[in-house]
Amino acid sequence: MSYHGKDAAVTERPGKEPRLLDQIRARCRLRHYSIRTERAYVSWARRFILANGRRHPRDMGVAEVEAFLSTLATRDDVAASTQNQALSALLFLYREVLGMELPWMESVVRAKRPQKVPVVLSHDEVARLLAMLDGQPWLMAALLYGAGIRLMECVRLRVQDVDFGRREILVRNGKGGKDRRVPLPQRLHERLREQVDRVGLHHQADLLAGRGEVYLPHALSRKYPNAARELGWQYVFPSPRHSVDPRSGASRRHHLDEATLQRAVKAARVRAGIHKPATCHTLRHSFATHLLEAGHDIRTVQELLGHKDVATTQLYTHVLGRGAGGVLSPLDR
Repeated sequence: MSYHGKDAAVTERPGKEPRLLDQIRARCRLRHYSIRTERAYVSWARRFILANGRRHPRDMGVAEVEAFLSTLATRDDVAASTQNQALSALLFLYREVLGMELPWMESVVRAKRPQKVPVVLSHDEVARLLAMLDGQPWLMAALLYGAGIRLMECVRLRVQDVDFGRREILVRNGKGGKDRRVPLPQRLHERLREQVDRVGLHHQADLLAGRGEVYLPHALSRKYPNAARELGWQYVFPSPRHSVDPRSGASRRHHLDEATLQRAVKAARVRAGIHKPATCHTLRHSFATHLLEAGHDIRTVQELLGHKDVATTQLYTHVLGRGAGGVLSPLDR
C-alpha cells in the first residue's frame, strides 16, 4: 500500500484515485456533511496516516491516536477546538468509514476547551464600525448584528428566506442542522429589498445567457428539476462570478466568499479605532448581549441564536453591565 500526491491516501493501485479518502468523502456526502467538514476530515485522516509512516488505520489503535493528538498539542501548539476536531475526524474514520467499533475509542480524552468571555462591542462601537462600511458589506454586517446570524448563515441566505411581510428571516440548516426564524430589522427592510431586486436583475441576465442554476442542498435538484433556476433559490449575496462546484463539477453562481466580508470588517475596525479583536462573529455576540441588556428573556435570546443549550447563551451574562462593569470599585467610593 502507498500514500501519494496532494490527495494521497492508502491505496492498492498506484496511480489510481486514492481509495480511503474517497470512502471518507462518500460517507460524508451520505451523511449530508458540508464540504468544509468533508475537507477537514479528509485532511486529518491524511495527516494521521502520514504521521504514522503511511500505515493503514486498521493497523493502528489508541496508542497512535493519542500520540498524534499529543503531538498536535505539544509540538504544533494547536487550540483545544482544533485538537477535538482532529479526534472527531479520526473517530469518523474508524466508525463510519472502516466500520470498526473499538473499545479504546471511548477512552480517548477530548481536550478541554477554555471558557472564554466573548468579545462584545458597545452600541457606540457597533455604530462606528458600521459607519466605516458601505454598500453590500454594510448590509451584511448590519444583518449579522441586527439579526444575530452567523457569517455563513448570512452568505448562504436565499431570496425565499427573507419574509418582508412578516419581517422575519428564515435561517435554514443552521448549526446542528436546525432551522430558526430571526427578526428582519426595520432599518434594513428597504436596503435588503433593493438587494433582492438587484439579484433578480442579475439572475435574469444569467438566464438569458443560458445559465442561472444555483446549488440545491441534498436531493432537491432531482425532486424539483426546475427549482435551481427559480429566483427564490438564488443567494441574496451572490458571487460576482461563476465557479465550479467541487463535488458535481457544474459551473454555477455560488454565494459570495465569506472572506470578502471578513476583510471588510477587519479594515473597518481599524479605521474606526476599535482596539478590541472584533470579527464578524463579534457582531453576533453583541446582538445577544445587547438584547439581554435590554431586558429580553434569556430563553428568547437562546431561540434567536439557535443555541441547543441555554448554558451557552448564559455566557453572555458575564459581559452585562450588571456584572464586573456594574460594580462600584472601592477606590471610587
